[in-house]
Amino acid sequence: MNAILRAQNAYGLSNRSIRTARDTEYEAVARATQNLKSAADTNPLDMAKIARAVSDNRELWTLFAVQVADTDNSLPAQLRASIFYLAEFTNAHSSKVLSREASVDALIEINTAVMRGLRDAGPAK
Repeated sequence: MNAILRAQNAYGLSNRSIRTARDTEYEAVARATQNLKSAADTNPLDMAKIARAVSDNRELWTLFAVQVADTDNSLPAQLRASIFYLAEFTNAHSSKVLSREASVDALIEINTAVMRGLRDAGPAK
């Protein structure tokens, strides 16, 4: 391999965009939200698709709850408490959706608000 090709390869790697934790969180919430929307748009009798989307969203919120419950988490205490509350609400509402007592609309609204917050929060530290 000649020197020019090595240089192109080396600099080519550094030109890739750097992903922040906030970007990763945004994409995870966006993917879960899209799955919920897609499930909501399907036949209401297709509970398998709805259950899969709700379960995936519930897992994401459980992960958020675990992260904000960690004493080493650097987020402000009030924000951590709010996220934990949303995780609890999401869990309870998910059970209602799976029991056909509620729609996924509230879950979609929460996720959309979180995505907006992740985008509007400014640069990640």
